[in-house]
Amino acid sequence: MTDLVIRPLVAGEEDLFESMPDPLPPLRKIGYADGVAGGGYRPERTWVALRGGRVVGRAAWLLPPGAAGAPWLDRFDLVAEPEVGAALLRAAHDALGGPHRYYAGLPAHWRRRPEVLAVVRAPLAAARLAGLVEQGERLRCSWAGTPLPAASGRYAFRPATDSTEIDSLVGRIAEPDVLTGREIAQAVAGVDLARDPLAWLTGPAATWRIALAAGEPVGLAGPAGDACFPLLGYLGLVDGAARGDLLADSVAALAAEGAREVVADVDAHRVAVVAELERTGFRQLRSRLIFAPADGALAAATRDPGGPR
Repeated sequence: MTDLVIRPLVAGEEDLFESMPDPLPPLRKIGYADGVAGGGYRPERTWVALRGGRVVGRAAWLLPPGAAGAPWLDRFDLVAEPEVGAALLRAAHDALGGPHRYYAGLPAHWRRRPEVLAVVRAPLAAARLAGLVEQGERLRCSWAGTPLPAASGRYAFRPATDSTEIDSLVGRIAEPDVLTGREIAQAVAGVDLARDPLAWLTGPAATWRIALAAGEPVGLAGPAGDACFPLLGYLGLVDGAARGDLLADSVAALAAEGAREVVADVDAHRVAVVAELERTGFRQLRSRLIFAPADGALAAATRDPGGPR
């Protein structure tokens, strides 16, 4: 690594960052220059590794303007050995006051795709060498107009009456099935979407859907048609058997308002939820591995709310 140069960008070097070809072009991502223009990316939070004047590693930490938390590593690409990437991250961590969370964007079903594995092995290994520890995986899924399954007939549905009814049901649901944009809610507003969804999903209570069995509420869904794109922001159940019917009802409500695509985020380990989403017509768009600082830095990173939509 004798000819290696590791440094932050300076203002006006957007083209240098972009001179490295995108190793995973199918992933939807904001352009670096657009991110700088919007204020989320900043040169001092963007680092490159140069070998012979060519970018062989790049890392950009993101923090939207007005966000409540710490920046998170949003872009990290590497076409050199993992040790180079680890050196890049360590240098940036020292300058940024310590490591922060890393959200590694990956194509759907990435573990089954040799061509993707060949690209991502080095940066993931570098993140681990730099002291980041994998904490979980989130999947983003999308429904794009496929016919919805027929309802079982076991449940009735109605709009939520008011915020009090929503909060009461949220308090009964230990682990919601779907939380879309959980990380950005925490980063921008310090909101725990699982415990206080109305602090983030601020539309009318009547847009929320209640599943009923024999007149009793057994499920709650928060579709959001007026967000940056239609999404299922929250879905939680008291009766797990209502999952499929409530999913279909929520998507139908958004489609009735004109939605052509609906997105939903789910933890990868929730196998039954992923299967029900797929049965409803959702397909995986991408995956996101969540890394956090190890050891003593982990508690600080947990207190720093950060993450991407």
